Amino acid sequence: MDSEDVDLKTQRPECALPSDAATDEALPSVVRKLCQTNNRMIQKLCGGREERALPSRAVIIEIVEELRSVLFPGYFGISEIDLCSIGFHVGSTLDRVMRLLKEQISRGLCFVCPGGEEALCRECRDKSAAITHRFISRLPEVQRLLSLDVSATHAGDPAATSTDETIFCYPGILALTNFRIAHELHGLGVPLIPRMITEHAHSITGIDIHPGARIGESLFIDHGTGVVVGETTIIGNRVKIYQGVTLGAVAFPADKSGVAIKGRPRHPIVEDDVIIYSGATLLGRITIGRGSVIGGNVWLTESVPLGSRVLQSGGRP
Repeated sequence: MDSEDVDLKTQRPECALPSDAATDEALPSVVRKLCQTNNRMIQKLCGGREERALPSRAVIIEIVEELRSVLFPGYFGISEIDLCSIGFHVGSTLDRVMRLLKEQISRGLCFVCPGGEEALCRECRDKSAAITHRFISRLPEVQRLLSLDVSATHAGDPAATSTDETIFCYPGILALTNFRIAHELHGLGVPLIPRMITEHAHSITGIDIHPGARIGESLFIDHGTGVVVGETTIIGNRVKIYQGVTLGAVAFPADKSGVAIKGRPRHPIVEDDVIIYSGATLLGRITIGRGSVIGGNVWLTESVPLGSRVLQSGGRP
């Protein structure tokens, strides 16, 4: 074996590992290149202020999980809660959330502000405090909407044995919880953080909902994997969406320099009591009339009136 090992090393010199000295010499060069101030990946750290910290993904996820334990007390977080202790749990959790969220919102505001002036830093901190308090005041409404989503999910799926099961196990409820939290922050003008929240749910569930979408009461997302809901989508009340559904945009116009024109409504409007079955793709600013049923794998780029039945084989009045 020893002779074979020697022969192999002799025949394959390219397999020899670099010496420790060579590695030690190369490392500083790599570090220097990664940390160059003209590197686009770190430019946000070079705004002229030492305290210019970026939002922390880990802390944002921690905040969302804390809020989940407040919106569904006893289901997430501490499970040993009764009517005597629930107030203490919710209060102490929200106190911690407010402190963490205020800091992260301040970082998010600094992320998009011009930078370089201490006055702007103070403005970001003051604004983050006001936004945090307004957001916290909206949590009872968020909880009300989620309770309706839970009821709709339990009622809409014969396999669901209880509302408890839908809260614990259904990816649609997890994605909607993150969305409804993110949507409130988005509406309050918080940059970046709402997308971080919905993309976290996207990575777990496969359900991609932009925080700018407007979603009414009692949405039921069944199975959910592959569902995409675009930024300017409007969804009414009591809508059912199955896996693989896309509420997306068609190609939209560009300006003279070739840059896509943003800010225009470009996603579907889905009215009340609509059912969209798996694999359907709805594109553009079209309207799906109240009570319509869109069949599986349908490709739709035109509006349909209320009560429509749209199938692969063609529309039925």
